[in-house]
Amino acid sequence: QVQVVESGGGLVQAGGSLRLSCAASGRTFSTSVMGWFRQAPGKEREFVAGISSSGGSTVYADSVKGRFTISRDNAKNTVYLQMNNLKPEDTAVYYCAVKTLAGSYSLITLYDYWGQGTQVTVSS
Repeated sequence: QVQVVESGGGLVQAGGSLRLSCAASGRTFSTSVMGWFRQAPGKEREFVAGISSSGGSTVYADSVKGRFTISRDNAKNTVYLQMNNLKPEDTAVYYCAVKTLAGSYSLITLYDYWGQGTQVTVSS
């Protein structure tokens, strides 16, 4: 049984930075791919970034490449999303999730355990 809790969201001006944290309970954390997704008002939840169990491989949505960095610290059961050069279009609730099925990192249906979300608002 996995519990996932995001934190670190807030209000920032365009061009600013935020670092989101995702704390996940469970002994299987270190063996799981983790992902960040976001959902803006009126839009579908979309993939942002994913990271392999060891942290050695990462995948990013085109919209955030070069600006966001996903990382993890398995000793702390925590995954991070460093967001730089934020844009108003990054405004959304950001969710952390545990990937439980094999397949593409970007497929939302492959993730089973989700956090409650943390709000990121980028003002122009």
